[in-house]
Amino acid sequence: MAEREHVRVAVIGSGFGGLGAAVRLRREGVTDFVVLERASSVGGTWRDNSYPGCACDVPSHLYSFSFAPNPDWPRTFSGQQHIRAYLEHVTDVFGLRPHLRFDSEVKRMTWDGEKLRWDIETAAGNLSADFVVSATGPLSDPKIPEIPGLDSFPGKVFHSARWDHDYDLRGKRVAMVGTGASAIQIVPSIQPEVSRLTLFQRTPPWVMPRVDRAISGAERALHRALPFTAQARRGLLWGIRELQVQAFTKHPNELGFVEQLAKRNMARAIKDPALRAKLTPDYRIGCKRILLSSAYYPALAKPNVDVVAGGLSEVRGSTLVAADGTEAEVDAIVFGTGFHVTDMPIAERVVGADGRTLAETWKGGMEALRGASVPGFPNWMTVIGPNTGLGNSSMILMIESQLNYMVDFLRQLDVLGGRAALDARPGAVDAWTRRVQERMKRTVWDTGGCTSWYMDANGRNTTIWPGTTTEFRRATRRVDLAEYELVREPAAKGTAGDTAKKEVSA
Repeated sequence: MAEREHVRVAVIGSGFGGLGAAVRLRREGVTDFVVLERASSVGGTWRDNSYPGCACDVPSHLYSFSFAPNPDWPRTFSGQQHIRAYLEHVTDVFGLRPHLRFDSEVKRMTWDGEKLRWDIETAAGNLSADFVVSATGPLSDPKIPEIPGLDSFPGKVFHSARWDHDYDLRGKRVAMVGTGASAIQIVPSIQPEVSRLTLFQRTPPWVMPRVDRAISGAERALHRALPFTAQARRGLLWGIRELQVQAFTKHPNELGFVEQLAKRNMARAIKDPALRAKLTPDYRIGCKRILLSSAYYPALAKPNVDVVAGGLSEVRGSTLVAADGTEAEVDAIVFGTGFHVTDMPIAERVVGADGRTLAETWKGGMEALRGASVPGFPNWMTVIGPNTGLGNSSMILMIESQLNYMVDFLRQLDVLGGRAALDARPGAVDAWTRRVQERMKRTVWDTGGCTSWYMDANGRNTTIWPGTTTEFRRATRRVDLAEYELVREPAAKGTAGDTAKKEVSA
């Protein structure tokens, strides 16, 4: 029987997290790695989400890698196709193609305590790796709620992240279920062409104007000729958000002024007081993600749009029934109902040292040391792990911090020498989680009076980082060996508890 392929590092996923990991590995001199991707091209969330109007709500110059600036962003907020093209460009410029394995969905990965390696089963064959970087991302598996009678619906049904481009919405009666970041981009994009649009709104979002514009040819030429100008632009965008975060994390009461701006934004477009009442949230701004759109409210004011202030509760044939009893006849249902964020599907497929899956380990809620390491899962780390999300800035900043941590983890393994693995100490994870959750208590996400997708089934916020990106970068600059147990091959088991202590720069 042929020996299974073995690599030093296996990266799962080829979105921003996975491609960033691949670039950092190459720059660190690690070339013995593969990137396992379930689809047939790179891009992650920016490949899967191709719905009408899909764009980023973080400015382009901040929503890109610091090590791969793009002077040619066409708009201040880029559309999906430009972000996807950027990721393809990064793949080519950094020579990542030889490492990519497409159509290689990971079915299962199991820790082998004898050989200190991960055995990985994929749709395209099996391999093993010394170290695994899971970069599957929280916005990768769409969530469709269980609605009684949905199976019997005779029309078309799809999720915003699996848009059916072959289905023509023109002249159709369409239901949009959900009012999150995707829905507020879809609604204005399809409203002009559908005959009737019924929006099922469980909770109204806070919406601020989207100050988007084309970036001029002169600006782009300047960024190309003098790269420090693009760097300065990025620095300014970052700095503004670092200052804003205090209001979210420490002083939610200061957000009242921002609420007034949001209400004024709504009043400009929505003249009907009854509709305005339906669209006004009853929770503090920022508790759920603040959405950006200058077209959403004007679209809702159009005569072919109905806003139903109640979630979809039942489907009877082609009739949709809302929680408040309102009925609507439709030809198609589009779900903008988000993703499996606090119950990542990859967790079912990762089997740790004690034979338990990550999903079982996380039954009481997701926890990871510095958002990366989980006890019982040696030499395994997640990118965009628990409590690394952001409510107001660019996730790329958090991803790059976690990649610093990944690189130092590998350096530590090199220093230790021989067959070695590092397994997070339960006490270190508990201490980290306690600190994070303690800080969470006074944030707008916990005190703002809303139920958001940041919360898990137990009502705990396991998604958001309750601080600045600078603080997180500091916390992930180095791997502190005192927070890990050193695992050696069974012959040298006597050393299992020995850990070297290392100072972390404050």
